[in-house]
Amino acid sequence: MFGVTILGNNSAIPAYDRHPTAQVVTLNDQVFLIDCGEGTQMQIARYRIRRSKIHHIFISHLHGDHYFGLIGLITSMGLLGREQELHLYAPAGLKDIIDLQLKVADTNLPFPLVFHPLEAEGILVDTPKFSVACFATQHRVPCWGFIIREKRKPRKIDKVKVLQYDIPAAFYERLKDGDDYETREGELIRNEWVTLANKPARSYAFCADTRFDESLIDKTKGVTLLYHEATYLKDLAERALARFHSTTVQAATIALRAGVGKLLIGHFSSKYETLDEFRNEAQAVFAETDLAIEGVTYRI
Repeated sequence: MFGVTILGNNSAIPAYDRHPTAQVVTLNDQVFLIDCGEGTQMQIARYRIRRSKIHHIFISHLHGDHYFGLIGLITSMGLLGREQELHLYAPAGLKDIIDLQLKVADTNLPFPLVFHPLEAEGILVDTPKFSVACFATQHRVPCWGFIIREKRKPRKIDKVKVLQYDIPAAFYERLKDGDDYETREGELIRNEWVTLANKPARSYAFCADTRFDESLIDKTKGVTLLYHEATYLKDLAERALARFHSTTVQAATIALRAGVGKLLIGHFSSKYETLDEFRNEAQAVFAETDLAIEGVTYRI
């Protein structure tokens, strides 16, 4: 299963029963937390997410609506007996903040908290099955987006065809990797004759607070699902630019030009009580747009 569950979709402050930014991304047995606004641990409990499964937390930037819930979550993990290390990826200044909060509370965590400062675009986590990378966005403070990618899945063996061509089982792993097979007589058996393509590798991009930035087109090119902030409706484009945020149309334009599969928009301004117009404006540019609604899991 590869999906993203929205825990918070509002900007700046909680409003209209909407919470500040937080998302949980599940990729098979991996659970990632992206941003951790105020009240995130209550949302984790509300939507029955096992906090013990979270081993990687990614914080996009140091505006409070994206990390004020972090110290509460971390200390709760300690109180509940966590022993496994927790990896935190964030702008460098967050380490001093967390260290100070723990110090003044005379709190010693019973688990290792491993801090990874975000300093340059590139790979943060790399495993045989997936990778996580970060990329810069344009905001008032240093800000980062994240891309979680499945690794290319091996090809599947066509059991009928490998028997037909008398290919030994010892060669199957190489077939899965895409290799051709050469018989003793020198005949070349092409890989596509004896294997089947697996499902395409999927990807999720989280595009945090940013004003309209065309460099994001290449950075998110072709992802399966793109989350892009859309703080304002299109009539407030000048305000969005001044405050380093985006509008519905701007988010949808990035999605369209990047050739993504689907778009989620969120980080809605508290000036809006209802959200239907956000969907309408974005879909007029990019039809495969949906609103990031709290409690909903969007499959990737």
